Amino acid sequence: MPTRAEIDSLPLSPAHKARLLCRHNLVETTSGLAGDYVQANLIVLHSDYSNDFRMLCARNPVPCPILGWTPVGDPRKIIPTSPDVSVIEDSDFDIRTDVPYYHIFHTVDDDSYEGGKKVIIETKSNLLSTWTDNHIAFLIGCSFSFEQALTQSGLRVCHQEDSRTVAMYQTTIPLLPAGIFHGSTYVVSMRLYKPDEIEQVRDVTRPYSASHGEPVAWGWEGAKLIGVNDLGKVDYGDAQVVREGDVPVFWVCTFPPVSPHVEPHALFFMVADERIGLRRNTSIRSRKSA
Repeated sequence: MPTRAEIDSLPLSPAHKARLLCRHNLVETTSGLAGDYVQANLIVLHSDYSNDFRMLCARNPVPCPILGWTPVGDPRKIIPTSPDVSVIEDSDFDIRTDVPYYHIFHTVDDDSYEGGKKVIIETKSNLLSTWTDNHIAFLIGCSFSFEQALTQSGLRVCHQEDSRTVAMYQTTIPLLPAGIFHGSTYVVSMRLYKPDEIEQVRDVTRPYSASHGEPVAWGWEGAKLIGVNDLGKVDYGDAQVVREGDVPVFWVCTFPPVSPHVEPHALFFMVADERIGLRRNTSIRSRKSA
């Protein structure tokens, strides 16, 4: 197995290197990787539920912006959402291996839980033994995509500075339902800034509409309005180091857009916690493949 230094030295694009690091289990997060390439969340589910999922994303375009999807059963090809968006075209690509790790959600019978169902989450380093000819994968925009733009504008990214995973919180903002996907609320990611930086943060991230765009709330009152009352109690990721004068700034987040609130039957789907690099050019609106 190659080392991280060996992969970093290869004459490849930053996105390709990031995928190789994931494939060989050399990283646990892609925040700060892949340069100016767009990053994505990965959702894999049985193709029977793909139309319901597309409708969920259409009804909730800010938390669930679809960048592309695989043909059913084919983990090595991505179909872009529109002709002006091209995604990964490199032959050295496999959706089953090129993510740091995968959370696999199973619903099982358990009368002690509401609705008689319990969600079990299994974590794997790849999907080689799990993927079937009936699976389809969706790439959903991710806020990691604008973090380099923030740092290039002189704005810090707190979880990168402190070597932590971005903090994420379940909010009280409801997701509009679609088919089997119902009953869930928005998740937000959080980064810390000084009050006089917030307008610049909004300006930098606003053009990234395919990666959740500008923040939906900021400041301590804004946190309460969306149901986040204690920054130390994260629902996903890591609690952050709050320095003097910091205030929270929140962006809608894909993870997890549907779990665990789904109809109680034999639904099986996978959510990859981390990201895959796609490329953007300086216009942001169009994208080139990695």
